Amino acid sequence: MKNQYVLGVDFGTDSVRALLVNAHTGETVGTHVHEYARWKQGLYCNPEQSQFRQHPLDYLEGLEATITGALANAPADVRQQVAGISIDTTGSTPVAVDETGLPLALRPDFAENPNGMFILWKDHTANREADEINQLAHHWDTDYTKYVGGIYSSEWFWAKILRTLRVDEAVRQHAFSWVEHCDWISATLTGQTNPLTLRRSRCAAGHKALWHDEFSGLPSDEFLTQLDPLLAGLRDRLFTQTYTADQPMGTLSPDWAQKLGLPAGVVVGVGAFDAHMGAVGAEIEPYAFVRIMGTSTCDILMAPNEEIGHRLIRGICGQVDGSVAPGMLGMEAGQSAFGDVYAWFARLLTGPVRDLLGPEAADTLNRQLIPHLSEQASRLPVTENDLIALDWVNGRRTPDANHTLKGAITGLNLGTDAARVFKALVEATAFGSRSIVDRFIQEGVPIRKVIAIGGVAKKSPFVMQTLADVLNQPIQVAQSDQACALGAAMCASVAAGVHPSLESAQQAMGSGFDAQYQPRPDRVALYETLYQKYLKLGGFVEGPPARQPLAASAV
Repeated sequence: MKNQYVLGVDFGTDSVRALLVNAHTGETVGTHVHEYARWKQGLYCNPEQSQFRQHPLDYLEGLEATITGALANAPADVRQQVAGISIDTTGSTPVAVDETGLPLALRPDFAENPNGMFILWKDHTANREADEINQLAHHWDTDYTKYVGGIYSSEWFWAKILRTLRVDEAVRQHAFSWVEHCDWISATLTGQTNPLTLRRSRCAAGHKALWHDEFSGLPSDEFLTQLDPLLAGLRDRLFTQTYTADQPMGTLSPDWAQKLGLPAGVVVGVGAFDAHMGAVGAEIEPYAFVRIMGTSTCDILMAPNEEIGHRLIRGICGQVDGSVAPGMLGMEAGQSAFGDVYAWFARLLTGPVRDLLGPEAADTLNRQLIPHLSEQASRLPVTENDLIALDWVNGRRTPDANHTLKGAITGLNLGTDAARVFKALVEATAFGSRSIVDRFIQEGVPIRKVIAIGGVAKKSPFVMQTLADVLNQPIQVAQSDQACALGAAMCASVAAGVHPSLESAQQAMGSGFDAQYQPRPDRVALYETLYQKYLKLGGFVEGPPARQPLAASAV
């Protein structure tokens, strides 16, 4: 049988990576990682205001660098046998585009304007707008939030668009439409970026843009205009149809074929979000809970539509037919900060070192700090009187999104040291994970296994063991250290016709698992007590609910 190869390209928060894979064996033939140059300098971001923007040039440079890097050592016959490319990205990460689909920041007059750039998933500048969407939706004839857990988030499509239109008249005048990162990159590779005709991701549209068949697509123009007249008419310049990630977007344009050194006719698949393609790469199956663990977490479940599709699952990030695999209801949850919590604590400790001793000393300490604290924390006993922390340092994504919330630590005394605080922070991220698991179970969605992927899952045994103890569940860690890119490659193989389904692609290309963490019975009971304290602290910090999320119901 003639070998065929596929490329999966994974756009993360800090970098992009490409994976060249044999579509029949799953063997990795080449890989390359590229860090975003402008993002690395902190350009266009203001963390104090929760503003996080990324320049499209970072994405374009990374796209070319990673694919050519992954292909660099591949023989010529491998290049000629590349059948498909698929893209995953963070999300919701939309951008304002002109009539041709060009992001405004690629025009000279918007080159330094953050509002003409991609609005990264973790940008929370639209908290007010999200609140207004919720208030109106909950009093409208149709509750457009019913399939996204009953609460719309400031991390998502419409809130970010409305915020940008309100604060930037120039963008308001020149933005013809808006496109998600995963859609724009995929369309760019085909050379067909017309926002009215490019194929939009079912995953992105359903989870973040309130798209659903029941609504005949997006929320009505009447609803959007009532929300703010600035949105009047925009629905007609967006999309009605959506496509699953096993479908083709088109074929590689001659320009990109030449840039990448690939033959014409390579199929480009419809894009999707990193977590959903990561779940595919982690060999997700029905009722497996896949945790993509990095700077934040995304949690993905899927189940047969005929078994779960009648339920409205309260407080999650959406339930979408086909967002992971066709014929399956894809469900998303997650935490707005996970690894970012540990990174914040490292910056807190190394900041004075940077000021007093210089960046070299601080960088050296920073590389050593988390492994050292993990080792020290792993030696500490777990008792019912330990510190309790909340993991809401970047707000709460799920259950029940509220990005105005802040983190907290309680129980400090003069004997508290850095290792104990770090231990409490790790436990807080595990407790946040537990609250998500509990919500799915309460809503009637069973969880039969837990799978972990991502940098934290591969690099931090202390975090993973703590999580297994708190969840009281075994956790399997996928062998691939690039499961998102691998999942994208699997999607590419189906879009290109190499495999007939995602399930067959998983069977042929899956990498299996290389670690498993078992809960320790002596810790499980102690963590149950501490988890209850975490819930009480969270209730105190959050205060009485200002709004009622969608009640659990069956339809």
